[in-house]
Amino acid sequence: MENLEVIEKNETEEERQEKIEKLNRKLEKQEKQEKSGWFGLVMAVLAALAIRSLAFEPYNIPSSSMVPTLLIGDYLFITKFDYGYSRHSFPFSLPIIPKGRLFYVQPERGDIVVFKKPPENKTDYIKRIIGIPGDVLQLRDGRLYINNQIIPREYQGQEYWDTEAGHTLYTKYIETLPNGVRHTIYELSDNNKYDETDPIEVPDGYFFMMGDNRDNSLDSRYFGLVPVENLEGKARIIFYSTNGDGWFFQFWKWSKFLRFERFFTEIK
Repeated sequence: MENLEVIEKNETEEERQEKIEKLNRKLEKQEKQEKSGWFGLVMAVLAALAIRSLAFEPYNIPSSSMVPTLLIGDYLFITKFDYGYSRHSFPFSLPIIPKGRLFYVQPERGDIVVFKKPPENKTDYIKRIIGIPGDVLQLRDGRLYINNQIIPREYQGQEYWDTEAGHTLYTKYIETLPNGVRHTIYELSDNNKYDETDPIEVPDGYFFMMGDNRDNSLDSRYFGLVPVENLEGKARIIFYSTNGDGWFFQFWKWSKFLRFERFFTEIK
């Protein structure tokens, strides 16, 4: 009888040990899953930051300075790799690249770019590159001159547009830059505040920016030339556009506030 009691006791200990080992394996598995989950989350965040810093970044248009090319409520993607990378390519302008640009490729005249506005180098602006290194620019009686040559523009009529200044009548032109880039501009008149300037020479490493809404744009006529390291990326495509009169979940009102005709349109 004594031997039988010992055997039963031994079996009970083995079962208990097996249960403990099972519990330990379960806890180890849960711990691995938790670590894997955190690791996956960290990797996802790092991947998102890498994409935002090195490839694509969304941007929305807050003002009418680029009307009629870009409208308030347009949401677009900029590409980060076109001109290389500077510290302003990264979130919060982290000084990962302390000075200058890596893998630099010079932008072309006519490119629409997002950049940090000088001299404070904090606020994002979007404008068109009009002057590149080596150019001399001037406005005379509202007309743009590059290297002492007047830039041709073709009259396209007049139209009203709602901007921060209210319901405004604009004259519409198609302007052709020296490299053949054609784009639409708006003018209120040819005798506004920034329609007369001294000649402005663009040195190496700088660019002269202008808005397509010429008389409603704070640009290089106002804040000066933009250094190359301030460039963040090139505007590529509008992926969403709204006039602001509704929320996306209000699908029954989509036809009233979503500008479907602007979805997935290339920016030129």
